[in-house]
Amino acid sequence: MPTKKKPQVTAAPARRRELLDTAAEVFAEQGYNATTVRKIADHAGMLAGSLYYHFDSKESMLEEILRTFLDELWDGYDTVLDAELGPRETLEALVTESFREIDRHRAAVAIYQKESKQLVAQDRFAFLAASQRKFEKAWLSTLERGVAAGVFRSDLDVRLTYRFVRDTVWVAASWYRPGGQHSPEEIARQYLSMVLDGIAVRE
Repeated sequence: MPTKKKPQVTAAPARRRELLDTAAEVFAEQGYNATTVRKIADHAGMLAGSLYYHFDSKESMLEEILRTFLDELWDGYDTVLDAELGPRETLEALVTESFREIDRHRAAVAIYQKESKQLVAQDRFAFLAASQRKFEKAWLSTLERGVAAGVFRSDLDVRLTYRFVRDTVWVAASWYRPGGQHSPEEIARQYLSMVLDGIAVRE
């Protein structure tokens, strides 16, 4: 008589989140390929075999980390885009929401930046490319709308501006630490002041 396969134990939500947070930090610090399940387990203070009760592979952990980050990012972005604000207000709200997501998911952002080009070749991570296309469309359309409305300069290279703002904002994940001196909203305000008004004193 065949024996029944032991069902996988599901972690309590709080413990599962804690394990994913630990895995995200290890992936961000050491790189996805260099990270083993044993390393994650060591950082979590448990045996590698015990980690398999909660996740079947490090790929599953990484997928859940990135999906959670992007799902929350798009919840915020879609709320902004659905509000039908003016182009400047939309850009300001998108930048602010971006810094909030860096605050919530700093390690996931770092992983995305380092690993996404390699990961998108795998079917299970195809959602990364789809999100990137949607992300680019949202930002470009906001900038184009601003140029058309006379809110942004008519000589603006929209695609170059998009890349500048994108990289300027998201590189903050490399130095930002939650709980620091400035809130995400304050950092967004300072960034927006520099992007929209420059740093030189006006005559």
